[in-house]
Amino acid sequence: MIIKAVLDTNVVVSANLVDEGPSAAILDLAINKAILMVVSPPVLEEYEKVLHRPRLKLDPAQVAAVMALIRKNGVLVHPTVRATSAKGDESDNRFLECAGAAQADYIVTGNTKHFPELFEQSRVVTPRQFIDVILPALAEQNP
Repeated sequence: MIIKAVLDTNVVVSANLVDEGPSAAILDLAINKAILMVVSPPVLEEYEKVLHRPRLKLDPAQVAAVMALIRKNGVLVHPTVRATSAKGDESDNRFLECAGAAQADYIVTGNTKHFPELFEQSRVVTPRQFIDVILPALAEQNP
């Protein structure tokens, strides 16, 4: 069974700023389809907008390449139910809506305090927690 995850923008940004570490490993797993990365049009729009922020100093070609990989390898859902459970920025609800529409197993975020611990069937975890849970499961699937 493949694990479905929604990645918060901070995970995608961190993966682009730091080549090593949990966020980079998670994005790599998603791009290589070891996990199923679920996205929605509002989630893609937020990734794009934030990755292009001048203060991040990311090369526009790198951003375009990453977004192309996410679009190619992610699974696009179109949420129909509005969420209001996020405690941080109202836009965090778009990630909950995406997770709900996909029946995702996890929402991975560096800002767990902005989200409920559980949203429908999706557990909210940090990148480190996700890696700690996911690696043993992947090892069992691919001995």
